[in-house]
Amino acid sequence: MSQTVDRALSILPLLAEGPADLGQVAERLGVHKSTALRLLRTLHEHGLVYRQSDQRYRLGARLFALAQEAVENLDIREIAHPHLVRLNEQCGHTIHLAVYEEGEVLYIDKVESRYPVRMYSRIGKPVAITVAAVAKLLLADLPESERRVLAEKLDYPMYTARSIPNAPAFLKELATVREQGWATDLGGHEESINCVGAPIRGTDGRVVAAMSVSAPNVVVTADELLTLLPLVRRTADAITREYSGSNVPVSTPANTPAEEGSS
Repeated sequence: MSQTVDRALSILPLLAEGPADLGQVAERLGVHKSTALRLLRTLHEHGLVYRQSDQRYRLGARLFALAQEAVENLDIREIAHPHLVRLNEQCGHTIHLAVYEEGEVLYIDKVESRYPVRMYSRIGKPVAITVAAVAKLLLADLPESERRVLAEKLDYPMYTARSIPNAPAFLKELATVREQGWATDLGGHEESINCVGAPIRGTDGRVVAAMSVSAPNVVVTADELLTLLPLVRRTADAITREYSGSNVPVSTPANTPAEEGSS
């Protein structure tokens, strides 16, 4: 990268901290004021910085518009898919990717297991919203008021004895998922199927998608599947970093898995 471009780009994170005058910019870059002024003028011409009436510079509206356009054009499925395939190659189990849209949690990608046993889930099909791990992850990220309204509207079919029975229990489960940063479905939808999942976050830290690993009891036990939680979380973090353009780790160390959860 040329020195001029490098210096110009170094101005942007400086102004992200707050408005700065010409002297502050020059001092931070380690250049003469005339050089800093030339760089600022170029950025101003492109709408990336704005000169205020007090002669200080701040980030320009065009920069925010470009960032928003970039986010809107990101395809989470396209970004996530290679990571999901890699995870499937490592563990051999079924991998799902899901999003929350218009009151439903939908599968948008799936990588089949290497075993003869296949899951009935299909891309584009809604998940069992009250028990699925991916659903818990997506709904747990909603504001508390939205979570409560949604929980009261939902039906709570008892797919198995481990299904979540009512709104209070569902809200308690979502609170747990929100705090720990991962979710499970240990026989909540189908007695023979277990699942562990982790969230994928956007540039603002909000959950934009959720991924999970699922396997039947005939292949691995629930306890064996839960040992994959660190790997699942690392995969979700890798997708988050690529999607959000951040190099900052997003997960905290995994807590001890609870005995109950969702797929």
